[in-house]
Amino acid sequence: MTYLSRVNDVFSFLTPVTDFIWEFPRNFSFYNGIPILGNFSLAILMLIGCGMYFTFKLKFVQIRYFKRGIKILKSKNSSKVGISPMASFLLSSATRIGPGNIMGVTGAVLAGGPGALFWMWVSAAFGMATCFVEATLSQIFKEKNGEDYVGGIAYYGRKLLNNSKKAGCGIAVSYILYALFTLPSQVFHMFTAFGSVASQITGKVYARTDSVYIVIGISIILFTTVIIFGGIKRVTAVTDLIVPVMAVTYFLIALFLIVINLDKVPYFFVSVISGAFSPDALFGGSIGIALQQGIKRGLMSNEAGQGTVTMAAAAASAKHPVEQGFIQSFGVFIDTFVICTISGFLVIIASAWNVESIDFVTLKVDKLGYFIASLKILSPEVLEAPIQFLVSLCYGMFAFSTILGMIAFIEVSATEISRKKLFLNSMKLVSSLVFIPFGVAAVWSGSGLDNLWVISDLTNVMMVFINIPLLLLGFNYAKKSLDEYIENYSENYSKIDDYEIEYEEVTEQ
Repeated sequence: MTYLSRVNDVFSFLTPVTDFIWEFPRNFSFYNGIPILGNFSLAILMLIGCGMYFTFKLKFVQIRYFKRGIKILKSKNSSKVGISPMASFLLSSATRIGPGNIMGVTGAVLAGGPGALFWMWVSAAFGMATCFVEATLSQIFKEKNGEDYVGGIAYYGRKLLNNSKKAGCGIAVSYILYALFTLPSQVFHMFTAFGSVASQITGKVYARTDSVYIVIGISIILFTTVIIFGGIKRVTAVTDLIVPVMAVTYFLIALFLIVINLDKVPYFFVSVISGAFSPDALFGGSIGIALQQGIKRGLMSNEAGQGTVTMAAAAASAKHPVEQGFIQSFGVFIDTFVICTISGFLVIIASAWNVESIDFVTLKVDKLGYFIASLKILSPEVLEAPIQFLVSLCYGMFAFSTILGMIAFIEVSATEISRKKLFLNSMKLVSSLVFIPFGVAAVWSGSGLDNLWVISDLTNVMMVFINIPLLLLGFNYAKKSLDEYIENYSENYSKIDDYEIEYEEVTEQ
């Protein structure tokens, strides 16, 4: 524990640095005083601004080809190289649909009021266009690596920056650092979830040093290592199972709670719409706060514009680059308009802030605890335990799928640096046998390691500042690809047989 505390102390200097970068230029009074605009940091403005620009320039591609994306999802992989469109979609969803879909949404509502959910929808609508661009670029600049396709932000970054290997390696390192320092926090989420599951089964409350937590920790390490060393196709086989099962389970539980609380549904729509433009004083009473929380939490949840799930788009075998754009855009829709909305729906119709027996000010600090309290309010007493059990299980498996996706993406990004097996296996070892055990040890010791988790926030904003300029630089390639698709294939989908587009061909256009 002393060692872990020292590690935490080493990174103490990063907290003010991270806060400054994330909040810039809100940390200056002249900017912070600007109505509405002063509520947004540069990173958030870049994300939402890009989404709006791409939406209008591509004439609302996310709406026009929404149905086409669903149709393509059903197609099988006719190539021996790469993974199917569905496998790619589920792999990207493995990292999108994570604990943030519960914690992040709950936090947004508690900080900005129900209206934050409305602005979350708005940001996602524009974010779908951003995701289309980054997924299309991932396909255009992907490369073969044996029986797999590799690509994503490091690859299209290298090509767009004069094919600079140094740039590609630098971007790859940035993503690897982002993913590695996010892994321990996902381990924390898994312990929280599975510890709750164990308590639901036995009726006991366990300490971090109890054997139950020892078993949970060892199991996390073992299962992660075995799956990851099976390669991306084994990872996709697992995420193909976990993601739909957990998402459907979560959806059905929410649907049941909504049905038995139908009388509260009108309150949801009234509070969301009215709260978007006239927030309750309980949540700050400012439209700027609702805007800020909704847009920030929405973009951080669906990851549109961060480049952090572009490796999944590149791994797919697609008949045309824009197909993955349609599919990944649909992924943003599922993440925000379905999963996040479900979480927001439950928190809002439960409106625990109106329950006298609940200390709202104290409980709102614990986002997961607040969400569980909302479930209790909405659940019949006889079903409280089973519902909490299933939701906790979903929460834990969401975190597990996020871990698997991130480590798989670490390997893909690492191929930009070197494709030697020794190097790629070392990346897997560092991920599954260093950073995962580190998170496990921190839980066992009871260490919070707040300063260490700040690194995750710092690398997160780093990815935004790296990816957005790249998307703007490569936008014309994505637009030309879409225009070519519309001109030659949009009306006759069957004409697309073995269409492949290489970097050299694109640059000649």
